[in-house]
Amino acid sequence: MVMPPFSLSTFTAGIIAPLVGFAGTVAIVIAAAQAVGATPGQTISWLAAISLAQAISGMALTWRYKMPIIIAWSTPGAALIAATGGTITMPAAVGAFMLVAVLIIATGLVRPIGDLVARIPPGIASAMLAGVLFKFVADVVLAAPGAPLLVLPLVVIFLVARLVHPASAMLVVVAMGVGLTYALGLAGPLPGDLGLARLEWVTPSFEAGALIGLGLPLYLVTMAAQNLPGLAVLRANGYNPPVGPVLTVTGIASLVSAPFGAHTSNLAAITAAICAGPDAHPDRAKRWPAGIVYGLAFILLAAFADPFVALFGAMPKALITTIAGLALAGALMGALSIAMGDDKTRFPAILSFATAASGVSVLGVGAAFWGLAIGLVALGVERLCHKIGIG
Repeated sequence: MVMPPFSLSTFTAGIIAPLVGFAGTVAIVIAAAQAVGATPGQTISWLAAISLAQAISGMALTWRYKMPIIIAWSTPGAALIAATGGTITMPAAVGAFMLVAVLIIATGLVRPIGDLVARIPPGIASAMLAGVLFKFVADVVLAAPGAPLLVLPLVVIFLVARLVHPASAMLVVVAMGVGLTYALGLAGPLPGDLGLARLEWVTPSFEAGALIGLGLPLYLVTMAAQNLPGLAVLRANGYNPPVGPVLTVTGIASLVSAPFGAHTSNLAAITAAICAGPDAHPDRAKRWPAGIVYGLAFILLAAFADPFVALFGAMPKALITTIAGLALAGALMGALSIAMGDDKTRFPAILSFATAASGVSVLGVGAAFWGLAIGLVALGVERLCHKIGIG
């Protein structure tokens, strides 16, 4: 049995990464659960199940390949779920999560499926994602007039913190936000019967509107906005991650955890940079124990999901809105830069962005799908016209 070559730096990276990932985006996961009508117990189960799924799958992959393969929940995916705005029920959402898991497994096992996904222009996929994220960032501005003493200081803190240490900026915002909420007397009461988290089974319902309107966009967002950047982070740090096994394992973890409310598990990007970078250890071959510490930390966070959900439940809506919007600002910036980066797809991307941002729902199918569809149709029309000599 090979003992992990732990060092203080790998241990520190393995602790900081889950704190940054969890505290910075847990509000978005809770918002997603609320959007599909999850009960408090189902919300706790959702958070615990996805924490366990990413911890166990990440530790297994890290141990097997001796590289820090960090698994996280899909933050853009959670935003996509939250953007459904109550049009999808919890059982239907679970059915969509299971579809996404199956598609990810298939992508890992059948290479042509991954090739087909890769053929979707990055500008269109990013525009769809930007449209979903835009509302969350814009809501920070809308929340400011109603709670200026809470929202505006947090925006300033975020602007400064991201310049000093971008990776931990949201951790600082959450801590300061909770403290400021109590200082202003805006916090609600905490329940006194908090305990260890329990998993709750949710029988899935496979409804066409949810499968098409949530499942397919969630799969594309997970692949384009999470797995591909996650692979890029590992490669940038000198690793050669096994793409097929990583996708297959994370897909299986997502499939097992979905009936307990969890949405998709996938490769991490920001937290992976903490564990896979030189700050974790100067020797690349000795950084992988950070992935083991990361997984153990998330198992602990899963056990205490109940207090986290209760704490955020006691916070005012303005704080949750601000945390979610600031946490997604970077993702929105990245998506917009890709969407507008290629002049060959720029106009179809604008149509995709506008449609996804509109929140429109047609035939029970949400705006994210229609944004992607309209962008692809517009691009196809442009290419056809150019081919026959029009324009």
